Amino acid sequence: MRGDKLASVTTRPLLAGTFVALALAHAHANTKDVAPVPASIAAPAGEKIVLRAHASGAQIYICGPGADGKPQWTLKAPQADLHDRKGAVIGRHYAGPAWKLTDGSEVTGKAVARADSPDPQSIPWLLLTATGHSGEGVLADVTSVQRIHTRGGQPPPAAGCDASKLNSEAKSSYTADYYFYAAAK
Repeated sequence: MRGDKLASVTTRPLLAGTFVALALAHAHANTKDVAPVPASIAAPAGEKIVLRAHASGAQIYICGPGADGKPQWTLKAPQADLHDRKGAVIGRHYAGPAWKLTDGSEVTGKAVARADSPDPQSIPWLLLTATGHSGEGVLADVTSVQRIHTRGGQPPPAAGCDASKLNSEAKSSYTADYYFYAAAK
């Protein structure tokens, strides 16, 4: 009996250490879910990530008169598929800007902050605030959206937009990660 007690006493610290290691690994995994971003586009305090989606598609630009009257490329809309971590299409991103998932939920947003992408050939990173919702599902309670890890998407060269090309469209391929946040409960 004393041997059983001794075994029990020596295994307790081992089990406790295992639980602590598992708790730290879980905390680290959750920390990895939040990507490091510039403070200017950090999600508001009290919000948590409810969905991460990878987008692949295009930024659509239209050639039109700029503020100075000269032709220039202006963003018309994004057009992208949203993918889960395994690569399956779970929704789409389009003009609004809006994101709609296959579960029927949708959120529209408005950009409130931006930061230059670390890749100068890529569109900026953004923080957007939700301006509308529809449907039931994951996006129904979203309050903020981040666009980060952008690749590509910049407008075509200015030389491609002149008086002879007014109202023409051009697509610029891009990828990005979108983090959707909701109030922590």
